[in-house]
Amino acid sequence: MNIISLGAGVQSSVMALMAARGEIDTMPDCAVFSDTQWEPKKVYEHLNWLEKQLPFPVYRVTNGNLRNDAITNEPVRGRGTKKFSSIPWFTDKGGMGRRQCTFDYKIVPLQKKVRYLLGYKPRQRIPVDSAVLWIGISTDEAVRMKPSRERWIKNIWPLIDADMSRQNCLQWFAKHYPDRSLGKSSCLGCPFHNNAAWRELKMGDPDEWEDTVLVDSLIREKGSEEGKGKQYMHRSLKPIGEVDFRNLEDKGQLNMFNNECEGMCGV
Repeated sequence: MNIISLGAGVQSSVMALMAARGEIDTMPDCAVFSDTQWEPKKVYEHLNWLEKQLPFPVYRVTNGNLRNDAITNEPVRGRGTKKFSSIPWFTDKGGMGRRQCTFDYKIVPLQKKVRYLLGYKPRQRIPVDSAVLWIGISTDEAVRMKPSRERWIKNIWPLIDADMSRQNCLQWFAKHYPDRSLGKSSCLGCPFHNNAAWRELKMGDPDEWEDTVLVDSLIREKGSEEGKGKQYMHRSLKPIGEVDFRNLEDKGQLNMFNNECEGMCGV
């Protein structure tokens, strides 16, 4: 079974549309969108449109609301008692927190859905390479290519095979869908936003920005591991609502995804 890991960002959207138009040799059986329930509204609006363009089904799955879980420190379903925030926010003791959000909110629900589609029950043994998972990593992000942790899933990267960079993806989309635009898929409060992304969020939807500022204030104490200090969304260790993004350069900002587990976030 061939499944697209659909983030509804630039690369995974173009990959799905290329497959739909016969520009990739194999037609996927389906796509799976793992919903953290904390994406920008424009991502969900794009996903609604995208589903209508594809000849294969798109399944939406979730493992809970990442925003709400982060500020209440509730355990992720099926993982017992959580003692830390799964989002790697910056701390005033130096460095970043533990990163578990991609696994808990992206990988786990997707794998549950794929297991179900294959007809296997939880913990039932699945033959090697039963599922081929398409991941939308482009040539400029090839360092993110990582094999699946599960032997029954084989990860592949069709955009790499097609020698497509992120810019190539944007150009391809503009050629075929000139009246639409594409954007990055990432959670509103992701600490790996560069300053351009933060500026775009602040200048975009006022309600989303207001809620992001609220969540940033709420995480200051909640969710931190003992001894790790206070948490901040922005690397400056200032409340996000007080950061002046106008004079901040993006150079030197952490690359969110280079070491992201299995390359499934932000595509």
